[in-house]
Amino acid sequence: MRVLIAGASGAIGTPLTRQLIAAGHQVVGISRSQSNAERLRGAGAEAVVADVLDRENLLAAVRGVRADAVMHQLTALGTTNMRAALQGTNSLRTTGTANLLAAARAVGAHRFLTQSIVLGYGYHDHGPHVITEDDPFAEPVSGKVGEAVAAIGSTEEQVFSADELEGVALRYGFFYGQDSMTRMIVDLLRKRRLPVPSSGGFANFIYLDDAAAATVAALEKGRAGQAYNIVDDEPVRWGDYLDTFAAELGARRPWRVPSWMLRPIPYVHAMMTTSMRVSNAKAKRELGWAPAAPTYREGIPLAARANSLKWLDSVSIPGIIPGILTLDGGP
Repeated sequence: MRVLIAGASGAIGTPLTRQLIAAGHQVVGISRSQSNAERLRGAGAEAVVADVLDRENLLAAVRGVRADAVMHQLTALGTTNMRAALQGTNSLRTTGTANLLAAARAVGAHRFLTQSIVLGYGYHDHGPHVITEDDPFAEPVSGKVGEAVAAIGSTEEQVFSADELEGVALRYGFFYGQDSMTRMIVDLLRKRRLPVPSSGGFANFIYLDDAAAATVAALEKGRAGQAYNIVDDEPVRWGDYLDTFAAELGARRPWRVPSWMLRPIPYVHAMMTTSMRVSNAKAKRELGWAPAAPTYREGIPLAARANSLKWLDSVSIPGIIPGILTLDGGP
């Protein structure tokens, strides 16, 4: 298939582009910068330069492009400013999805895959219940976290209801691998500046190469109107995950702090105190996919090696927990 990807040079877009080409597909990547467009061309893809949030600019950029499928893999999570990251990602999931659906029709696509996330099930303690795609998404609530949940729901609703397009949603777990967010975590762990709530919940992760492989499988085999949980085989508490990562790096165990200390950083507090156990059985069954790194134990050594030469020289994130973690927590 010929695939138009928004976010082709991003965290998942980079391994996804590589795997799509290896599987015999043609890739046209959308990038906001000429430098990233050149990087995509060097990887064997075609590229167009456009701002997905500017509909006229996007439609002009894809004029003359033909594609069988469109993938929305854009977020704004590469920034260390949490407020900007959330607001930017919300816009990409709402306005960006609408604009990309218009682009999909313009290029003659018949399939559309969108990036979703398991946090759409709700930022709270789900207890021992194993979450499947049959479980409903959370109802939006007030505040910044509620806006994020609403935006996650919006991208899925738009894609599933789009006329003449086969819509598929990929509900990813937390990414880790060779990406800017993992490099930031590596740097913070080495400096022992990443606190962990002593009562942190269970989280669901997915190694980036495995997420990309699942996306290729969903392109080829995913059923229209369906969502798939793309997580590894074993939920893990934040503390155990970060302890394992620190040990792999030869760093000291992260600080434990009471959960209330993270409340001034609403999104981080909500994320680290949310507890959920998410099943990937549907993706395995219907897509014929399984993660090569089945748990964080196999994935963390791969991520540590991938980032061993890519430390951040410094992480400058204006903060509220002096000497430990510094994040712009928003209002």
